[in-house]
Amino acid sequence: MLEIKKLNLSLGTNVILADFSLQVPAGAIVTVMGVSGSGKSTLLNWLIGDLPSAFTASGELWLNGIRRDQWPIEKRHISILFQDDLLFPHLSIGQNLAYALPPRFSGRSARRKQIDQTLADVGLAGFHDRDPATLSGGQKARVSLLRALLAEPEALLLDEPFAKLDTVLRQQFRAFVYERINHLQIPTLLVTHDPADIPPGGLVIEIGHGGTTDV
Repeated sequence: MLEIKKLNLSLGTNVILADFSLQVPAGAIVTVMGVSGSGKSTLLNWLIGDLPSAFTASGELWLNGIRRDQWPIEKRHISILFQDDLLFPHLSIGQNLAYALPPRFSGRSARRKQIDQTLADVGLAGFHDRDPATLSGGQKARVSLLRALLAEPEALLLDEPFAKLDTVLRQQFRAFVYERINHLQIPTLLVTHDPADIPPGGLVIEIGHGGTTDV
């Protein structure tokens, strides 16, 4: 479970979030919505440990029973997926994915096997040596998600990950992402402007307006 306890976020005298608390159970997707400037991205920055120095924050971040708000980015075990794929253009697809593999996969053979199996599981068998520039938008999106999940995160943040996809591809990728989250039972926080992205029955948090809504 991902838990935020009594979070206060400010930029100078501007209070962005006050006494904000939230629980995201394993496998659940909680959606955060709000107008631009309401603090959605700032909240994600705080969660991953990358809050700009201009901001001040107090509160607690707990993940699976362990407090982590004082931990550095690399130790929090929280992955984030953006609307841009952010694949390294000078690396092959396999090399991009290898970048995220945890240390327990040691040795070239073991790492290659894990990457090839992961690609095959999502319909991208044989893509290990492909150049990212040769992939379609949907394929790049899938590889970006795989890279985020190969790191074996204990929580996942989704920052408008479907925004740049066309309608059909958006529906397909959204279903794919939500299936993987459910399969891996990762607590997930989704930031979006599109109500269609909200999972059926999911909890919605309105940042900047106060309150929560069950949809």
